[in-house]
Amino acid sequence: MAKLFYVTGPSGAGKDSVMSLIRVQQPESLLVAHRYITRPAHAGGENYIELTPEEFEVRKSMALFAMDWEANGFQYGIGAEVDDWLTKGINVMVNGSREYLPQALEKYGKQLVPVVIYVPEEVLAQRLRARGRENDAMIQQRLARAKTFLGACPQNSIVLDNSGSLRQTVNQFTQVAEQLI
Repeated sequence: MAKLFYVTGPSGAGKDSVMSLIRVQQPESLLVAHRYITRPAHAGGENYIELTPEEFEVRKSMALFAMDWEANGFQYGIGAEVDDWLTKGINVMVNGSREYLPQALEKYGKQLVPVVIYVPEEVLAQRLRARGRENDAMIQQRLARAKTFLGACPQNSIVLDNSGSLRQTVNQFTQVAEQLI
């Protein structure tokens, strides 16, 4: 049975960077899906497909999303093509939402493997300050939220420490994923 690797982690932990390296490596046994987001494409970070809120709603009404949620004032979707890929026996990686994880687990069951990317609190704080998007109060909220989530990860989660090099993090993932695929 194909696996759905559902990547989560706090903002600043390096999810996009890790997934980008996995995508570049293009392992034959894994596809990295794009997300559809109602956020301007020039916002940086991950390689996603920008949709207007109206486009998003039309696609949602046509059942073109396998999963969708709202966070931080934007709508996020994972295309229904992911379900086709899984049915064909293709392993898939998606950038998910921590809040949507329970619904994703309910929908995909044992086929879904949560992948949690984390860094120690001091590294996360440093990264958040360096990017300059949040004030100190917001950073403290993000740090508290990150700590809470890491302690509540599902038992079958792959937990990746991304405080070293990206290559080291991807190697951690590959070693564990090879046993599951």
